[in-house]
Amino acid sequence: MNETKTNVMEEKILTRKKNGMAVLLSVLIIFALAITGVVYGALLLEENDGASPALLIVSLIVICLAWIPLCGLKVLKPQEALVLTLFGKYIGTLKDDGFYFVNPFCSGFNPAAKTRLNQSGDVQSATPFTVSADSTTASVEVPSKKISLKIMTLNNSRQKINDCLGNPVEIGIAVTWRIVDTAKAVFNVDNYKEFLSLQCDSALRNVVRIYPYDVAPNVDTTGDGMADEGSLRGSSEVVAARIRDEIQSRVNEAGIEIVEARITYLAYAPEIAAVMLQRQQASAIIDARKMIVDGAVGMVEMALERLNENGIVELDEERKAAMVSNLLVVLCGNHDAQPVVNSGSLY
Repeated sequence: MNETKTNVMEEKILTRKKNGMAVLLSVLIIFALAITGVVYGALLLEENDGASPALLIVSLIVICLAWIPLCGLKVLKPQEALVLTLFGKYIGTLKDDGFYFVNPFCSGFNPAAKTRLNQSGDVQSATPFTVSADSTTASVEVPSKKISLKIMTLNNSRQKINDCLGNPVEIGIAVTWRIVDTAKAVFNVDNYKEFLSLQCDSALRNVVRIYPYDVAPNVDTTGDGMADEGSLRGSSEVVAARIRDEIQSRVNEAGIEIVEARITYLAYAPEIAAVMLQRQQASAIIDARKMIVDGAVGMVEMALERLNENGIVELDEERKAAMVSNLLVVLCGNHDAQPVVNSGSLY
């Protein structure tokens, strides 16, 4: 029976490597001694033809090889990390800021160094320099292998998604995230930035299709089997929290922590926006008319009660009906009433 073993990368923090300044000073002293040895050995050979050239040869060899330790000097700023590999094997991660010395043959590994997404706080570690030839200037960027540990904000492009009622809506989100495990980020996925972007799109699509754009009857958004009033427009905080949890469950293996997710844009798709606007306007007009009618009926009732209480005038049922009709027309009409003065008999 064949068993499949999964290699789980565990982050190893290198803490005893902050001796870069001591190594740099040592290398400079060795260079100075080697240069002195070259000069002194050359003088000895010039003054005495039979002198041994060993000092000169050794000094030249030291000068040729003394630069190798300089390749192991690493400088990290706050909230930066460097994943080190030695001949393809992961040996550890430098995380704290400082001046480090590591094995000169170690190399930094960051598969997402050249990836630029629509986000703030992207790794600004590229060192631009200019190359001029025949009056032609070219700008070249050398990407750094350092990994940013800062909180960054990813703004993915807007997506067109059908809500639970089938209406196409356009929605955009902003996701704040950071790397908490550098080994998982660089070794468990091919490119952690692209991986995060794709998982944000997928999670957003899965969550949005559960909710209607606006409150709709007989819609269950919580999965408890009962209709509720959840909607993309009215429950944005709940939807955003649900999107965050969905993304987090997808990027755990990449060593990424989702700090927050927020809806930055929400609207009906252009092809149905005009129709939905008319629907909303009609609904608003109906609600306003209902409120006006309720208020007018209350005012008519109050007017009739006050007339009866004070005995100002006695009206039969037919006159009451006419008065009610006139008052409702005046109170519910869109135009100002035109008063008519009756100078004759009431009947």
